[in-house]
Parts: sequence; C-alpha cells; structure tokens
Amino acid sequence: MTTTLTFTLCALGGYLLGSIPFGLVLTRMAGLGDLRKIGSGNIGATNVLRTGHKWLALLTVLLDASKAGLAALIALKTVTPEPYVFLNLMTNTAAMASLIAGTMGVIGHNFPVWLKFKGGKGVASAFGFIVFTNPQLGLIALFIWLVMAFTFKYSSLSALTAAALVPFFAYFMNDPVSSIFYTFTAILVILRHHANIMRLIKGEESKIKLKKN
Repeated sequence: MTTTLTFTLCALGGYLLGSIPFGLVLTRMAGLGDLRKIGSGNIGATNVLRTGHKWLALLTVLLDASKAGLAALIALKTVTPEPYVFLNLMTNTAAMASLIAGTMGVIGHNFPVWLKFKGGKGVASAFGFIVFTNPQLGLIALFIWLVMAFTFKYSSLSALTAAALVPFFAYFMNDPVSSIFYTFTAILVILRHHANIMRLIKGEESKIKLKKN
C-alpha cells in the first residue's frame, strides 16, 4: 500500500469516526428530544449541560473526545513507522497518519456527514486528539481550560484560550510537526466560535452553570 493511500484511508476513517454525533444520540436516548432545538442548538457537551443533565454532558465530553483521539491511536498502531519528511521536517509515517486521522476526526465532529455537515465546535474532539497524540500537552491544555473556566466562567473563552496556546506549547516542546496540525485545529475551533467571540465582546455570552434551572 502506498503512503498516499495509507494517509487517505486514515483521513477517511478519522472523519467518519469523528462524524458520530454523540451529544445528539445520547440526548435522544434520554428522551430529551432534538438537542439542536435546545439552548445554542449545538450538539456538543456544553449544550448538553444546558439540559441540566450533568452526567449526560460528561459522557458526551468523554465520547466526543475519544473519537478523534481513538482515530489517531488506531492510525498510530496500524501504520508501519517509516521515515517521512513533512514540510522539511523529519517524522515517520505512523506519526503522520495519527495526526491526519486525529485532525480529520475533529473535522468530522464539526462537519458530520450524517447531519448535513452541521456539527459541533470541535473543542472536546480537539482536546482528545491532543491527549492521545501528546498526553503531556493534553494536561497543559486541560489546566489552561480549568484556570480560565474557574476565573471567568465562560466555556467558550476557556476553549479559545487553550486552543490558541496549544500550538505554541507543542512547538517549544520540540514537536513542530504536531504543532502544525494543532494550529489547524485551533484555527478551526476559533472560526467555529465566531458567534461566541462576538457575544464575549458584547458581554452577552452565557456563563457556565452547574445547577439545573
């Protein structure tokens, strides 16, 4: 199998796995109706939390995070590692396949084929992708999110800050190839939060609430 075909299959597999809308599936199974008609209309864990079901939101986070991360892990374990040069940077085919599959998993969450390409914002999926490909960096991202969340109480601001800082940490941790893919996912997360950014600027963004109304 050629390297191009291997990467293509990893990309397709990652996208399809990332396209599974766990938030929508879980809320329907719980009898809460169509999640897209609740709160922000998003299919992610933050909107699931707005239903008042904290454990359902937690399960959504875990599953959404796992799908992109799992795609990356499967690619890493199934592709034979061979020397590979990407943008004049030395890596190997297994690492590249993992980064491609994980990135496509995040894209799949944002633009799922099953929901006419209208998905979530990719925060949990991006986080899972980072954790599975660089656990140390995943802990750093989680720490940033928690500090921002407890300080300002805005989920979107916490996610945006963590997403923006991750590529820099990856680069300075001597992982330039991964930092390129993390930069792409960070840009995607930021673009998907354009409405949240406008609400933050206007002071209209909803804060994190742990109690059911």
